[in-house]
Amino acid sequence: MPLQIESFEAYRSAQKKSKHNPEQFWAEIANHFDWQRPFKEVHSGKMEDASTRWFGDGQINITENALDRNLRERGDQIALHWEPNDPNSEGQSFTYSELHRTVSQFGNAMRAMGVKKGERVVLYMPMVPELAIAVLACARIGAVHSVVFAGFSAQALSDRIEDAQASMVITANAGRRGAKTIPLKATVDEALKENQSVQNVIVKSVTSDPCFMDTSRDVWWKDAMLSTEPLAPCSAEIMDAEDMLFILYTSGSTGKPKGVVHTHGGYTVYAGYSFANVFQCQPGDVYWCSADIGWITGHTYIVYGPLLQGGTTIMFEGIPTFPDPGRYWAICEKYKVTQFYTAPTAIRALMACGDEHVERYDLSSLRVLGSVGEPINEEAWHWYHEKVGHSKCPIVDTWWQTETGGIMISGLGNLSPQKPAHAGYPLPGIHPVLVDPEGNTIKDNGKEGLLCIAAPWPSMIRTTYGDHERCLNTYFRPFPGRYFTGDGAKRDENGMYRVIGRVDDVINVSGHRFGTAEIESALNQTPGVIESAVVGYEHEIKGQGIHAYVICEQFPSESESIEMAKAAEGQVILGIGKIARPDRIQFVAGLPKTRSGKIMRRILRKIASGDFDQFGDTSTLLDPSVVDEIVDKAKRLI
Repeated sequence: MPLQIESFEAYRSAQKKSKHNPEQFWAEIANHFDWQRPFKEVHSGKMEDASTRWFGDGQINITENALDRNLRERGDQIALHWEPNDPNSEGQSFTYSELHRTVSQFGNAMRAMGVKKGERVVLYMPMVPELAIAVLACARIGAVHSVVFAGFSAQALSDRIEDAQASMVITANAGRRGAKTIPLKATVDEALKENQSVQNVIVKSVTSDPCFMDTSRDVWWKDAMLSTEPLAPCSAEIMDAEDMLFILYTSGSTGKPKGVVHTHGGYTVYAGYSFANVFQCQPGDVYWCSADIGWITGHTYIVYGPLLQGGTTIMFEGIPTFPDPGRYWAICEKYKVTQFYTAPTAIRALMACGDEHVERYDLSSLRVLGSVGEPINEEAWHWYHEKVGHSKCPIVDTWWQTETGGIMISGLGNLSPQKPAHAGYPLPGIHPVLVDPEGNTIKDNGKEGLLCIAAPWPSMIRTTYGDHERCLNTYFRPFPGRYFTGDGAKRDENGMYRVIGRVDDVINVSGHRFGTAEIESALNQTPGVIESAVVGYEHEIKGQGIHAYVICEQFPSESESIEMAKAAEGQVILGIGKIARPDRIQFVAGLPKTRSGKIMRRILRKIASGDFDQFGDTSTLLDPSVVDEIVDKAKRLI
């Protein structure tokens, strides 16, 4: 069986085979990759207790597949283009040979500093080439990388370093985003104040801004590189297929972030397979995903997926509107991008800036457009298709999660039917099912249900780091024998899936998931605040905005509420980061609670969305009059 599907009929055949003989199907896919020791056992374990293992007796290092095997035929091909924040600055490009050499040198530097197989390394970096190099170097030497988005606060970073018990942090003195310079090393220093596990901090100098360096702990990137022989080989660590590759923290419905664990074997197979098929990349294609490597999209579809397929991938340091709203399209023209993958948030924001910013660029090289992070609305879908793709580029509206490791439901390049706002069909080997709250299968098309996955796949989450019970309770116990996604969805008459969005207490802001509990926990740290409740509402740019209902010890006056709101926002920025700052803060005297003390969030969601007369049964509320007071103030706020 070829790795890349070549027709919709071949897709149907592959999906049928994956259902009737999944072990043979996945064995054939896995054998397209280079194994240090070939596997004999394809799959073992059960969904019920998340004990699933893929290719468990095999050995594989993802970097031998992403780098070494490409040296044979395409050593001089560009592997990575880096586009800087400032369009007038010079970028960088790395051939496969150069990238292999640089990754090897940095891997040797890490080994020389004592980093061993299995140790955790936290990366808190801007979108510079050294971030991708460090990710690959960690995997090369068997260290477990954990990338933390460089917009998170010192407290959020500290929580992740502590949970992972990292021995090293890799960062930069600062980062550049548009017209802003963001201090990063200072944030790391703050995060490490009480830390006992971190032995070394490597700092890349990105700007001319000075930063404090602890000579007993900190070393500049260039000095670490100079300490090793540039051309010395760096052997890829022998890795069992089920050895950890990375931990990536994602928000959950409780306050503490979850450390999602992925492994070398299953992740390699599915990242390579899904990338090859969804984007239909061919030799010579130039692929660009505009995400940040701090999120799973950047892991799978900036770094690993394209390199596993021998492609050319682009990293972009900046933002879509700097120095003007034509920046994305200027980059597409400059590099003659063939596949472009971005978020609905960016599409909506650029759509609002006017068509003239798109029309002045030559986008004729584009063949496939992708959307990721949240369901794309129909208006944005049509604009993207017509204005960016000139009505000739298919849109792959991809649905997947940090926990799934790779795209699960999507079109396959130009092979699949297209339908606005529908993710489409599951990839071969992925078997979704819709269930009702009792776990009964919904067979009728057109009915909304809870989206589950009925069979294991290679890149599925293995555990939540250090807390397997949490993994079981979140994903595998709600509907035994199935993986519960936390999303609602429906299926049309042709079997195409439309994902509606989260059904748990998670808010999806610009494609980034935040647990309501972690935002509430930060709000409640504000002096004078005694309780809060956070919900999401539809936002025309970000997909979902954050509406916070806040109770204070003393109800603030109109002038006091401005200062109190600033203080509450500050606590969220301090505890999580600016990306989680509430869009609205509404001060209330009480919250709609049942007699057992549970907050009735569906009412708060309705109010935040402006649906002031559709609350349903409120007879179970302890004090129904609270709702009228909240509605009255919300009308003025909204």
